[in-house]
Amino acid sequence: MIPLQPPRRLIDVEIDGETVRVPEGSTILDACAVAGKDIPTLCYGDTLTPKNACRVCVVEVEGARTLAPACSRKAEKGMKVGTDTERARQSRKVVLELLASSVDLSTTPRAAEWTEEYDADPARFGDDAATVEQPAKVDNELYVRDYSKCIMCYKCVDACGDQWQNTFAIGVAGRGFDTTISTEFDAPLTDSACVYCGNCVEVCPTGALSFKSEFDMRAEGTWDESKQTETTTICSYCGVGCNLTLHVQDNKIVKVTSPHDNPVTKGNLCVKGRFGYGYV
Repeated sequence: MIPLQPPRRLIDVEIDGETVRVPEGSTILDACAVAGKDIPTLCYGDTLTPKNACRVCVVEVEGARTLAPACSRKAEKGMKVGTDTERARQSRKVVLELLASSVDLSTTPRAAEWTEEYDADPARFGDDAATVEQPAKVDNELYVRDYSKCIMCYKCVDACGDQWQNTFAIGVAGRGFDTTISTEFDAPLTDSACVYCGNCVEVCPTGALSFKSEFDMRAEGTWDESKQTETTTICSYCGVGCNLTLHVQDNKIVKVTSPHDNPVTKGNLCVKGRFGYGYV
């Protein structure tokens, strides 16, 4: 039985001149959501501890020397935050330019929208700008690793590690621009500790990790999210009661996710729940 906790004290925070009230311990990003401000994020995950890796969500806090990552900086009483200042916009523009010039963001939700919103021009670095372009790794029938789309947000590592799965099959290898996500000793995924739960796929924000079914359909040009329906049901494999969201296109299940707000799964599943839908 979980003991009752005392209610959190409410504090007032000023977001772009508007005062909002949020529980103590909330982040600036939480306060921005209350104020109705749309802050771009890439490495932020609502089921993971913020990593401060992408720096797209930076905002300007009055009196602070540097810009603050909204996803992790705690809101404080009386804090005054500017989300759309010239300094914040310029920083986001440069980050988007650097990312898009080196990484394929074609399957990153809203990347094109943000690039236009902040007038980012990735092409200004020239055609010889260094990239992480490489062939996709297709070594199993469940999911594909396309590291040409990886922005090194560490979300997959955290989901595989001590924040959720505790399998520790993957980690960060290399330094600088050559940093990559790798298995231990760079062994093939099939020889690693991976249990194919797919929780890394669930949290990937760019499509660097994707269902094999989605990867194949995109290659064929048949993947169309506008034609897909989502139905939430309960996994039939065991008695835990994990919620599954079935993504269906043309009367066929194309992938399975799990609601992040579900108290049982919080977005996580096992290999059966996420990939074992063939019997349907």
